[in-house]
Amino acid sequence: MTDEILESASQEELSAEEINSLKKIRLDKLDALKDEGKNPFEITKFDFNTNSNELKSFYETEEARIKAEAAGDEDKLNAGLEELKETNWRIAGRIMSWRDMGKANFLDIQDYAGRIQCYVRLNDVGEETFADFKKWDIGDIVGVEGFVFRTRKGEISLHAKKITLLSKSLCPLPEKWHGLKDRDTRYRQRYTDLIVNPDVKKTFIQRSNIISSIRNYLNAQGFIEVETPMLVANAGGASARPFETHYNALNEDVKLRISLELYLKRLIVGGLDRVYEIGRVFRNEGLDTRHNPEFTLMELYQAYTDYHGMMDLAENLYRHVAKEVIGTTQIEYMGNVIDLDKPFERLTMLDAVKKYAGIDFNEVKTDEQAFELAKSRGIEFDPKRHHKGDILNLLFETYVEEKLIQPTFIMDHPVEISPLTKRKPDNPDYVERFELYINCAEMANAYSELNDPIDQRARFEAQEELIKLGDDEANHIDEDFMHALEIGMPPTGGIGFGIDRMVQFMTGSPAVRDVLLFPTMKPLDK
Repeated sequence: MTDEILESASQEELSAEEINSLKKIRLDKLDALKDEGKNPFEITKFDFNTNSNELKSFYETEEARIKAEAAGDEDKLNAGLEELKETNWRIAGRIMSWRDMGKANFLDIQDYAGRIQCYVRLNDVGEETFADFKKWDIGDIVGVEGFVFRTRKGEISLHAKKITLLSKSLCPLPEKWHGLKDRDTRYRQRYTDLIVNPDVKKTFIQRSNIISSIRNYLNAQGFIEVETPMLVANAGGASARPFETHYNALNEDVKLRISLELYLKRLIVGGLDRVYEIGRVFRNEGLDTRHNPEFTLMELYQAYTDYHGMMDLAENLYRHVAKEVIGTTQIEYMGNVIDLDKPFERLTMLDAVKKYAGIDFNEVKTDEQAFELAKSRGIEFDPKRHHKGDILNLLFETYVEEKLIQPTFIMDHPVEISPLTKRKPDNPDYVERFELYINCAEMANAYSELNDPIDQRARFEAQEELIKLGDDEANHIDEDFMHALEIGMPPTGGIGFGIDRMVQFMTGSPAVRDVLLFPTMKPLDK
């Protein structure tokens, strides 16, 4: 197979022997450059003064201005366009395609902002440079210096007066991606994915903008951003199994945090009344379209408010980010148009189960009645560690979650599944908690935070009993956190947002791996 044929084929379609053959050709080219004293890897910098999109936008604007000023005067128009050509532009990027027409060549150069066509001609760059240039490859990184013009087909292009090889690509780029196998390769080789798929780069730029928008919104509301420990002796604040590691200097086993909650509440105790953190948390769980063992969580806590205040904040934050980053509050996701402009629906868990499952759980008074109801509906449970409230939650997960397309706050959860939440004064079997659902997925979880140290200890002790029964996601008592509560924590509202799921929704990405630059992957040999 010739070099040209190899270049035109998708990398996925090539055998290992063919890829190695192509690498050998490129390595030989590199060796030849080195022998001539032209090693591209010895170049340390290239001073570009624009990018592809900026250059095209500037030329279009200036061209329109010149045409308007010429107003039918052909000589004035030509003079203006010639004057425009005098500007010397320099861009740097990767060769993505190449149309060889002998002494004239058209390249597509891709930089951070996009792509632009470059015209490279023997008469302009000189015989020696042109001879070297003809030995370069698709994937090589180059610097181009020249002027802008519009081709006969109307495409804005950079006419090269000088072109420099800045880095040699020793491995061919894939031409396209297809099928499940290729998607797996995209996740493992994100660097290549970003090069050949412009939409992927756009997604991650949007992710960065979404996080910046969140920060700006919260900072404007008087919140301060903080950082708390990732390595902890007691991983609490959520129902999840932690990863464990060992701290050699202290000869101590520690865990990776599963939540940000308990340290942020300590800061509320200390008088930092509005705090938030955006950071990685780690949960020793499985992989699917919505879960990755390490993910980005944002938690915030605000003194002197409750879960109603958190609902207002969550609703306003989603609208703000959608308008600022996506440009609309009508988000199309997985075949549904989600309307963030309408007031989000607010349903108690009891009302949601009644609405979607036809079950009036208010009539269930005991654990035994709840167990009988679960059996009649074919819902699996463990009578040793489940209680009435757990059954309500299982009914919700079975019958309700899949119905929650439009933004919905599910409020007032059972106390059994909410160990860190304040009870409802008029119904202590339930707590002041909500979860925000959009397109059937939980997007946020919020509480009126439990600040009663006596009640909190009792709930931690109940969690310890669950641990004895084999629940490896239950929380241990955190004595330092208990001491902080005993010092005194004001009434507080708190909320946690899954940043990855928010980005999934905002960017229309079907799987969480699509919004993680380097998602967790199974080893190739398994």
